[in-house]
Amino acid sequence: MFQAGPELFRTGWFVESLLTELAIALVVRTQRPFFRSQPGRLLLVSTLVLVMVTFAIPFLPFASLVGFVPLSPLLLATIVVVTLAYALLPSYEGLVLPRTPLTSDANGDPRTARVRSFSG
Repeated sequence: MFQAGPELFRTGWFVESLLTELAIALVVRTQRPFFRSQPGRLLLVSTLVLVMVTFAIPFLPFASLVGFVPLSPLLLATIVVVTLAYALLPSYEGLVLPRTPLTSDANGDPRTARVRSFSG
């Protein structure tokens, strides 16, 4: 589909990996769905700046020194869709997958409970 040679693959991998890491930093900071919990201003601003820098790096003059090439709009759009799916799908897993029931400890406190296995 993209006819990716080594340089294009390397560049796409770099962009996708960095975007995924940035998205996960926003997702794992809270137990609630990340879109329902506003991140701190510093985290949000630094993440947005890094996203813009990530998209810009393949187009900068020195990018060829590290083996990067400009990405096509189609490939950039594909990377964005994959990253969004990667970040959003865990927020919706509870709608599809049943939660594993918890047992409670001897005092009835579920916070210190062990998770029951599916086998019993």
